[in-house]
Amino acid sequence: MATIKHTSSKNSDLTAPEHYLTFQHNEYTGLPILDENGRPQLREEYLLDTLECGGQSFAMACLLANRKYGKNFSPDDVKTHQYIISFDPRDAADNGLTLEKAQALGLQFCKENFPGHPAIVCAHPDGHNGAGGISTFTLSSVASEYGLSRGSPIWKSPVTGRRA
Repeated sequence: MATIKHTSSKNSDLTAPEHYLTFQHNEYTGLPILDENGRPQLREEYLLDTLECGGQSFAMACLLANRKYGKNFSPDDVKTHQYIISFDPRDAADNGLTLEKAQALGLQFCKENFPGHPAIVCAHPDGHNGAGGISTFTLSSVASEYGLSRGSPIWKSPVTGRRA
């Protein structure tokens, strides 16, 4: 069984999410873990795909969509939505979950709920707590290459909970 967490971001540095997903970070400070030469260390294991980026980086695809539709120019504008799908550590033994299957589920979730939105999907093992679970991160731009936003299927879903 998986849990899904949603966060939104107003961060205009659209390269930051990919950096976070591909490099190791200190679990308490959030700062990158550096090697002996002061360079960030890559995560030991992860899978990463982009969707609707047209051969561009995620950041460039978002900037182009924002420019095309006149979105996300104010610091108060939400730039991205992130959904973290955290799988129970028992899903590997009980349900045959692998990193590849978790990535495929993340891609399916993103394609079904954010058609036309530039997106990153990244699966990696939960590293800091040693529980053995897998998490899949889906990060999508608010702006869509096709002008979709609130009409996307995820916005039509019934609200199942409230923020505290």
